[in-house]
Amino acid sequence: MSDKQQVAAALAQALPEMDVKEIEAKIERPKDSSNGDYAFPTFFLAKTLHKAPQMIASELVEKVDQDGFEKVVVAGPYINFFLDKAQVGAKILQTILADPEHYGEIDLGHEANVTIDYSSPNIAKPMGMGHLRSTMIGEAVARILEKVNYNLIRIDYLGDWGTQFGKLMAAYEMWGDEAEVKKDPINTLLKYYVRINNEADEHPEYTEAGRNWFAKLEHGDEEAWRLWHWFREVSLERFQRVYKMLDVNFDSFNGEAFSAQKMEEPIQLLRDKDLLKPSRGAEIVDLDEYNLPPLLIIKSNGTTTYITRDLATALFRKRMYGHAKSLYVVGAEQETYFKQLRAALKEMGFNWWDQIEHISFGLMNLNGKKMSTRKGNVVSLEDVLNDSIDLARKQIAEKNPDLENADEVAKEVGVGAVIFHDLKNYRRNAVNFKLEDVVKFEGETGPYVQYARARAESILRKGGIRDFSDVDLTKAGAEAWELISFLGQYSEAIKRAALNYDPSVIAKYALELAKKFNQYYAHTRILDKDEAQPARLALTQAVSDVLKSALDLLDIKAPDEM
Repeated sequence: MSDKQQVAAALAQALPEMDVKEIEAKIERPKDSSNGDYAFPTFFLAKTLHKAPQMIASELVEKVDQDGFEKVVVAGPYINFFLDKAQVGAKILQTILADPEHYGEIDLGHEANVTIDYSSPNIAKPMGMGHLRSTMIGEAVARILEKVNYNLIRIDYLGDWGTQFGKLMAAYEMWGDEAEVKKDPINTLLKYYVRINNEADEHPEYTEAGRNWFAKLEHGDEEAWRLWHWFREVSLERFQRVYKMLDVNFDSFNGEAFSAQKMEEPIQLLRDKDLLKPSRGAEIVDLDEYNLPPLLIIKSNGTTTYITRDLATALFRKRMYGHAKSLYVVGAEQETYFKQLRAALKEMGFNWWDQIEHISFGLMNLNGKKMSTRKGNVVSLEDVLNDSIDLARKQIAEKNPDLENADEVAKEVGVGAVIFHDLKNYRRNAVNFKLEDVVKFEGETGPYVQYARARAESILRKGGIRDFSDVDLTKAGAEAWELISFLGQYSEAIKRAALNYDPSVIAKYALELAKKFNQYYAHTRILDKDEAQPARLALTQAVSDVLKSALDLLDIKAPDEM
């Protein structure tokens, strides 16, 4: 039984007409710990009982079972519960230390399958900073959902199909140099792509050439397919290099080209349901009853669109994985598109249309400027990660010049700093990235959290105790209560992050835990050799374990030394 459930059970005796779960839902955490650990408001009872909330609270407190609490008091319209701090604190520490790897887990998913589509870069282009958001929000959400007992299938739905590849092939035909491409594939192909887009306004025939090349690709032209395979192979090799730095792994790299081979089924289903309507030589699905724009399924030149491939993808994933949820981590600008996708699936008669969920996010700006591949102002994610590692290495050299594995720690800190800066922000908010603000050991940064955890490990090495099975954990002391109580809120944070697909909840929890530990460290002589020292070290171990767990949910390493 959790602390909150204990409070609800105590109140249930005084409120027999209410269900215990209904009571639990009303219980709050006071912002000021001087008002107790939990509070129960009585405003909502005033209408039913025809009494002032203050009077209701005073009457109810007399009927509440106060066993197991330090005290239960009335504060105006609230009943405030103060936990038995020594016993509750010992129980929290014991739970963490007994199984730190699984601490905070709750069973929301019951092992149901969830597909999650994220990152999804376009071939023949470098992964830019703009890809960081989808990649890391997706990976963090996947890890958080695994923590609440879902089975995740990670999918990198590569952008390897569409008219933009026709444009690239047209550009290669006009200006391409095979030797140049082989020497530096991604940057050379990007150069061609940027050039054809920049010159297309003055040369509309370039756009038409792109359309023709894509039509050839769709119809199996040998040269078009040779170029496509080549561009895809060199791109995936570069992407994997970045994914390795980020410690991101996928179960599938099936992209748009894979789905393009499966489009006959959704198109035929749309025809059978009489949902395809002619419009200016093209074929559309009318979504007026959903107050949505029509869906363009087949263009006037006979080629298909992105939505056609997404319909095929949705059918394949449901059939292949039997998912309970199918998540797409894609920018907020695509909200209407995903409403259209869900509506089309509903019109086609699929009762699982509502399993499709769009996890949207805001833009990533670099020093206040939006990044775009078409115009060429793309900043390589790999370059930024390497710059962050270099900056971390310099700071580590200043702080700890004798650190043995300095290069490895610099990688963990540098990469972690970039990830944390992204994930600490609510995903729907725009994020401005400045490298000099990211790799700092103070402030609301990843290195600050990592350093707090490394400090805990340093204390533990000096303390010399790692087995706390025989330690009296009630001896941690009253000054430790705020920190211990916060450790007890970890599963609540995980649940909130999982239900809202919001990694920032975990990032903010980790930041707050690091701050509370640093405050505790500043005011407590943890290593003083007295009877309470083992309990203080046990608390330090619990903090280290939970910080490591929280960082892992964000796909950030936790070095033992910095």
